[in-house]
Amino acid sequence: MPGWLADLLWTYQNVVYALGINGLLALSMYVVLAVGQLSLGQAAFMGLGAYCSAIMTLKLNLPFLVVLPVSCAAPVAFALAIGVPTLRLSGVYLAIATIGLGEVLRAVYLNVDWLGGALGLSGIPEQADFWMIYGLLGAALAVLWLIGRSGIGRAMEAVREDETAAQVMGIDVARYRLGALVASAVLAGLAGALGAHTSSFIGPNEYGFEPAVSILSFALLGGIGTPAAPVAGAWILTLLPELLRGLSDLRLVFNGVIIVIVVLFLPEGLLAVRMRRRAA
Repeated sequence: MPGWLADLLWTYQNVVYALGINGLLALSMYVVLAVGQLSLGQAAFMGLGAYCSAIMTLKLNLPFLVVLPVSCAAPVAFALAIGVPTLRLSGVYLAIATIGLGEVLRAVYLNVDWLGGALGLSGIPEQADFWMIYGLLGAALAVLWLIGRSGIGRAMEAVREDETAAQVMGIDVARYRLGALVASAVLAGLAGALGAHTSSFIGPNEYGFEPAVSILSFALLGGIGTPAAPVAGAWILTLLPELLRGLSDLRLVFNGVIIVIVVLFLPEGLLAVRMRRRAA
């Protein structure tokens, strides 16, 4: 590792890791917004990934390279279980339903002693590193970029713009929405596992309503024109409290104000660049 990078990680390790992990969370919101769904279950998926990975390393002593894919499978199973009933909803009703499901999981973490209860789980080995986090973020960006430029990307945009017209054109709207929810679960679960194994501690309150709103603000700030846009939004909102340390306790206030401003004045986000797609 170059000397300057080692020095940077030593000084700002938590911030550097948070940028990569929040970038994955922003992408997990991007994929559901890309099909026109306002799902706020990303914090719940993140919590499942974090708790599953922590349990497997702390109590089952499994290697992290085995733990990582399994920690994605648990949120996917949950997404498939809730997908059929919840994806019949849309807009604010879907948002409320997914927040409620996340709060149910948080209550489980709080009340099950084997999961650490209200005290959470500590002593998690710090097995995620810079190259793993940013390698996975880069891979996710590349895959979503390629999907966005393909026929699947055009179908997703059609579903987002006009669901009825998409159905008339023969697009299976339900399948695309479920696929987006599953992809969101994979990315959020991955972020949860990486986060648990960089901070060495997780608690129930890290995966409730407040994180769900923060993840939404990442995507709204950057926009969803390209996969890179929500990642940029995540990085801005992650760095802002560090640049304004005296106001770091007002993080949620900033996020709320940003959501209102973006919705009113910048509905396509700060990076309102549309992805160029290949001709069929």
